[in-house]
Amino acid sequence: MRVLGVDPGLTRCGLGVVDGLAGRRVVLVAVDVIRTPADGDLASRLLGIGDAVEGWLDQTRPDVLAVEQVFSQHNVRTVMGTAQAAGVAVLAAARRGVPVAVHTPSEVKAAVTGTGRAGKDQVTAMVTRILDLPTRPRPADAADALALAICHLWRGSAAVAPAGGRTMTPAQQQWVEAAERARRAAGRRHGLPGAG
Repeated sequence: MRVLGVDPGLTRCGLGVVDGLAGRRVVLVAVDVIRTPADGDLASRLLGIGDAVEGWLDQTRPDVLAVEQVFSQHNVRTVMGTAQAAGVAVLAAARRGVPVAVHTPSEVKAAVTGTGRAGKDQVTAMVTRILDLPTRPRPADAADALALAICHLWRGSAAVAPAGGRTMTPAQQQWVEAAERARRAAGRRHGLPGAG
């Protein structure tokens, strides 16, 4: 199986493709980081990310696209940009009929390091070791994209929904439910109708 992992980001979007072989062996196909200028126009930045992801999909022909679940409790602006970049990648895959899988950060960390609380350094070190690379992938977005792809190979078959499908993993369902609870709670604080 060939997996394109996408570590979404508006300024830096990591892309990593790996092939899974018998015996849990994983081989690097390609890795890169797409960069857009922080002071650039949002539409142009998203177009650049979309074009890059589409090019990777067409050139590498993955069996599935694995993308990181986007959520945060703190910096809303960063989360919005990350979610927009993830959406562009998912749309590009859907247009080509490539199934999409979503994995949480802790799921990815646990898959490659054995613990969902691993730091970026640990993830990068294990990706380097798993893929038998001579040097560490840099920046961290590159290693994170590869970790996503590896995670999907080793854990993700149940997390794949057909392109355009409505199936969600238990983690996705929990995320949707948590977002809805947060929306209702915010509505109650501000006295909005329908927030009960």
